[in-house]
Amino acid sequence: MRRGRSRPAGAAPAALLLPLLLLLPLTACDRLAAAPTEHAAAAGDPAQDADRGRRLPPVVDHVRTDDPVVFLTYDDSAERDPAFTGLIRERRLPVTLFLTDTVAGPAYGDLAGLRPFGASLQNHTLDHRSLRGLPYAGQRAEICGQQTKLRSRFGVRARLFRPPHGTYDTTTLRAAADCGITALVLWRATLDAAGDLTYTRGDHRLHPGDIIAVDPDHPTATNLTARTERLLETIEEQGLRVGDLEEYL
Repeated sequence: MRRGRSRPAGAAPAALLLPLLLLLPLTACDRLAAAPTEHAAAAGDPAQDADRGRRLPPVVDHVRTDDPVVFLTYDDSAERDPAFTGLIRERRLPVTLFLTDTVAGPAYGDLAGLRPFGASLQNHTLDHRSLRGLPYAGQRAEICGQQTKLRSRFGVRARLFRPPHGTYDTTTLRAAADCGITALVLWRATLDAAGDLTYTRGDHRLHPGDIIAVDPDHPTATNLTARTERLLETIEEQGLRVGDLEEYL
């Protein structure tokens, strides 16, 4: 089995799913410490938009798959470490980079060069504003605006979206769907600035399908790269490998 696209036997009723989505206690992506709830993480089908009778993108921190893969994701500032970009090229790592235009824009030229080596460039909004509570028009401008940037600069039509600070509401899901997003991506495990893996839920070990957020708060050449290399050793020791998240969602 290559792709992890299996679905749970029954999707949660929309009347139960949407209120729970509104209550998710999510933390900031610049402090990748908190936890998407198990309900959101286990969602295998999109939610139903009760007001408009349409499907909304699922919110995931884990992919349902039997393949021995985990997924490495990075938010803005990882691209500032030249040794890290060298590691992607050398190992041909299929990492997922969630980009904010106002932060990563100056590095777009370098990031374009990582795509042939496996890097996937995805949406993290135009300005890194916290979306939760914003009106639909504002959220749509942030998400669709970055879709336009990514398409014009890289020729990619991003399907994955990580909301800034990990916070979102039902309006975020509606805006994301209208911008062509097919999944909101959170994380089950975090590699923090000290190089330790922490977990948002479940037992404290990696499982096939886990999405890992690597905290780039200290993107020095020796820090971020060394932490990623140690993480790769841990992944390999557990009989796992890095997979391409876009192939599985």
